[in-house]
Amino acid sequence: MSELLVESAYRPFGDQAIAQGIEALRSPYQHTLAQSITVTGIGLHTGASVEVNLHASAAHTGRYFVRTDRSSAIIPAQIQALSQTILSTELASGSASLRTVEHLLAALAGLGIDNARIEVNGPEVPLLDGSAQAWAEKILEAGWIVQPSPRRYYDVTHPVVVQEGDAFVAAMPAAQTRLTYGIVFSHRAIGEQWQSVLLEDFLPDVAAARTFGLAETVEKLRESGLIKGGSLENALVCDAQGWLNPPLRYPNEPVRHKLLDLIGDLSLLGALPRAHILAYKASHALHTQLAQRLADGQSTQPFLS
Repeated sequence: MSELLVESAYRPFGDQAIAQGIEALRSPYQHTLAQSITVTGIGLHTGASVEVNLHASAAHTGRYFVRTDRSSAIIPAQIQALSQTILSTELASGSASLRTVEHLLAALAGLGIDNARIEVNGPEVPLLDGSAQAWAEKILEAGWIVQPSPRRYYDVTHPVVVQEGDAFVAAMPAAQTRLTYGIVFSHRAIGEQWQSVLLEDFLPDVAAARTFGLAETVEKLRESGLIKGGSLENALVCDAQGWLNPPLRYPNEPVRHKLLDLIGDLSLLGALPRAHILAYKASHALHTQLAQRLADGQSTQPFLS
């Protein structure tokens, strides 16, 4: 692909940051933030301006959201709180809900932050540049604290598959977390793409991949009340002729973004399963269906330390 369409050797994170992230993921102990983080931005679907404040949280509390504009309603970042998956992942608890949580949750999971209190003063986590890069940068800047409590894992003991037509997500027994994704689009700019990563590859290979969409669907989605905050500044968009807003950060940036979504959605288990997760032409709905199957204990040994 022409260099005009792809940035040359895009590396948003240096070797030291990558090494720190890997060390946090390999630790047998839980981690939380060393300092609080504040981020503001616009929600993709609501178009609302939102402020997010992330704080340290005690061991075994997990990652959870607090709607500060809704009497501090707590929404756990757990699969049991899943509300809907229309072009994003939405969580709810009682009458309080929060959508587009997947990129932030992916950044926390991909950098080994097990426990965090996430305060949000609106209905949607901001999209920022469409990736998890800014979240990861803020987490690296804040640093983390090792907590004297062992991590918990899901060990997959037998294959688990969820499928819809020719689209599927499967979890296969493996010694460590690997994620492989394939997508197929008729648009020449995307075509067929595959990418396989270890969870430890999150910073260099996944975090900076931006969300993407098709130009011909934009108006219909907006008429349906979606993507009110979407723009060429926070999403890659292509039509039949090619990308409207190059350059891409990676030649296969779209499939890498699907890996980002998958990590965020599976983080609703609390800990990503030690398994090879294989997804093809999948969606938030299939990602979270697999998470629910695993949470229900089908072919897993949950929370082994």
